[in-house]
Amino acid sequence: MKIRYVHLNLLLLLLPIINLLLFPTPSLAQDYGEDAEKKDTPPPGLARCNGVYMSYSSGGREKLYPRTKNVTAQAWSFKATAMIVNTGTEEVKGWEMFVGYRHREIIVSATGAVSSDGDFPYDASNGTTFIGSPNTDLKTSIETAGDYTQISTNIEITGTLFGGRGTATPLPRTIKLVNDGWECPAADSKGGTMQVCCKRNPKFKAKEKKKTKFMRRRHGDLNIIYDVLQAYTSNYMAQASHQSINLIDITRPAGLVTIDNDSPLGRLDHWNLTWEWMRGEFIHSLRGAYSAEKNPSECLHSKAGQFYGDLDFSQVATCQKKPIIKDLPAERKEDKLLGKLPFCCKNGTLLPAHMDSSKFRAIFQLQVYKVPPDQSRTAFFPPQHWKIDGIVNPQYKCGTPIRVDATGFPDPSGLQATTYAIASWQVVCNITKPKPKAARCCVSYSAFYNDSAIPCNTCACGCGDIDTDTCNANARPLLLPPDSLLVPFENRTLKAKVWARRKHMAVPKKLPGPDNCGISLNWHVNSDYADGWSARVTLFNWGANAVEDWFAALDLGKAGLGYENVYSFNGTRVPPKNQIIFFQGVRGMNYLIGLTNGSNPARDPQVPGKMQSVISFKKHLGSLNIPRGDGFPKRVFFNGEECELPKYFPKKSHGERLSCIRFLPSILLVITTFLVIINDRF
Repeated sequence: MKIRYVHLNLLLLLLPIINLLLFPTPSLAQDYGEDAEKKDTPPPGLARCNGVYMSYSSGGREKLYPRTKNVTAQAWSFKATAMIVNTGTEEVKGWEMFVGYRHREIIVSATGAVSSDGDFPYDASNGTTFIGSPNTDLKTSIETAGDYTQISTNIEITGTLFGGRGTATPLPRTIKLVNDGWECPAADSKGGTMQVCCKRNPKFKAKEKKKTKFMRRRHGDLNIIYDVLQAYTSNYMAQASHQSINLIDITRPAGLVTIDNDSPLGRLDHWNLTWEWMRGEFIHSLRGAYSAEKNPSECLHSKAGQFYGDLDFSQVATCQKKPIIKDLPAERKEDKLLGKLPFCCKNGTLLPAHMDSSKFRAIFQLQVYKVPPDQSRTAFFPPQHWKIDGIVNPQYKCGTPIRVDATGFPDPSGLQATTYAIASWQVVCNITKPKPKAARCCVSYSAFYNDSAIPCNTCACGCGDIDTDTCNANARPLLLPPDSLLVPFENRTLKAKVWARRKHMAVPKKLPGPDNCGISLNWHVNSDYADGWSARVTLFNWGANAVEDWFAALDLGKAGLGYENVYSFNGTRVPPKNQIIFFQGVRGMNYLIGLTNGSNPARDPQVPGKMQSVISFKKHLGSLNIPRGDGFPKRVFFNGEECELPKYFPKKSHGERLSCIRFLPSILLVITTFLVIINDRF
């Protein structure tokens, strides 16, 4: 009995402790809730922002191989997190967040967003603009009851940067919202985070735009729209286009792709278009174009070969994961099986619309077959990693496909109706500036006031396989007599040495290497008067192939406003600044032939294809100094490709000194004769 009493007392003593553990007091529960609330408290900048809040937080970084003692050349991997939140009362459509990187960053991947400038990995040395994917719009907290998944986006960024010390990742120069009508102050930086609050400009008046469900269509140098026109369980018909065109009756599985050249200086010759299928798709048939390679075994040994067991893959257009698509030649335009499409079959030529409105667009059809698990009529995944290039053309950098509102087409029945695509994506490609020693054309300078010509820069179009024992890839080119510009580089060496001795110029032991350009232009200042001036432009084709339908453009800055006429070509000024002179060959004379043999091939050097014309200008501004640089182009383009310019101009003072030296013997003869006459008289 006593033992039971002891146990009962012990139980009574333990009851409060058990009750406290099982049922915590309200004060403890309240404290716990406050801690949780404190833990989830948003950043102070976010709480104070009434607009669009953005932040960028740097994570750690790790040193990459190869290890180098040069701090600025050492590569590091880094991670960072960017955040954008709509804290205002207005929905933000198609948000665009610019991050101004400054340490030669290469963005390898990003979750929650893509770069509008190009595919990953992307060289973001000059910054990049992130756009939402899949969350392209930021709704307001009011209409979503504070649902962070709809009002914000977190971007997890992984990449590579160069330089810096320690393990902390350096912050970018700036972050800002680049949508129209928004203003952002300088971002605040503290520790490893920078933040900014952007607000609407109350004075900004937005143009009335049609409301869109997806991202608005963007403008680029080359624009492609990828449309899904017909959808089936295992395949669909796709189209890429920029403007509305009539739908074409399809009697067999096919698809359609249209490429629009919207740049006044852009051009493509013999274009090659490629992309990458990400989910095992393949192109069953093509019309208006063809694949550079057909290999049925690639399908037979893939998932497609297992799923389509009874399909004859020998008839498939291409099974490549990265197909290379080419335009059909003009003679196939009326082919009932491969042609009969508007804007197709131009042998891969895309010209500016103002040059030829029938050649600014290309079009072809394709039928895409899908594999499991994408056996749904609504499962569409456009190809990624788009690339397009040509020969002697600008280099294009293409962005990722962005979902846009469906493209509308005139109804094929002829009725006043519009037929819409099932789904549409846009791919924007922009012209990039060529890197040093990577151009495809170059420019030489000469002038009437200087008897030496400045040739193209050394290795302007690459060094190739030059002999580094005798040639210097980084040396300044030697001045030449103007007639030396008419002969190939290998025939200029002796002329250059003789000219250097005559002009008392030093000749280095290692001579400068060639420019290695297939196309070169010579800009010669022809005259300079009080009320006007003139120049002569000469085009040289050093390649074996002729260039058809060529064009060139010269950016002359303020001097271009005085353009008067070009006499052997067709020329015009390019709006809106009217400082760029665009010219092309006249009809029947727009064919720049290639390199040909001299009159005596055993003795004479080869002769380049050549065309030239004089261009006249007025000095309407009155303050032009032609020899000091106003008479020379700031940028030169040939067939859309930007050419490399010389680093200096012909000097007028040098020409004047040479003129004095040239006439010095005559002056001395006159003085001597005069003295003899005087001596005879006295």
